[in-house]
Amino acid sequence: MATLEQTHAATEPGDGVRRRDFINIAAVSFAGVGGAAMIAPLVYQMNPSADVLALASTEVDISKIAPGQAIKTVWRKQPVFVRNLTPKEIAEANAVKTSDLRDPQTLAERTKPGKQNWLITLGVCTHLGCVPLGVAEGENRGEYGGYFCPCHGSHYDTAARIRKGPAPTNLVIPEYQFTSDTVVTIG
Repeated sequence: MATLEQTHAATEPGDGVRRRDFINIAAVSFAGVGGAAMIAPLVYQMNPSADVLALASTEVDISKIAPGQAIKTVWRKQPVFVRNLTPKEIAEANAVKTSDLRDPQTLAERTKPGKQNWLITLGVCTHLGCVPLGVAEGENRGEYGGYFCPCHGSHYDTAARIRKGPAPTNLVIPEYQFTSDTVVTIG
């Protein structure tokens, strides 16, 4: 049978890992693994869905868009406006002083070099996400001849720059490139 001195010596702190320390380490490790197992599906569900990833890019045939006309297409479940600007619309956009704009950008900054007549923007108002008018024939294009958001009255000019209303920024320009003279790839 162990003496009192032997029992006391076996439980002193300097003897290595005690049972209580082992239980604490095991509990924290178990909680860490459990927490990671719970968070992984939550993070995974925030990834884009397969149908959105399939639409990572889209090709648009622009050969039938006459100067002054526009079309609406879809990319990543969002409307995209493709407009063939007339020389008059280009001149109007270039005549505006960028210092007069809420979100100062020139038309050249919003188009590709050598393709200044092609304006490609997301068709989503930067105020609250409504789809502006101005693509189809006869739609209200607002006071500046570009786009008009009917939800809260934002007016965009021919370069899709915000000129009046609550929208804080210009219509967004998506990533795009011309793969030929008649085809543009968005995304």
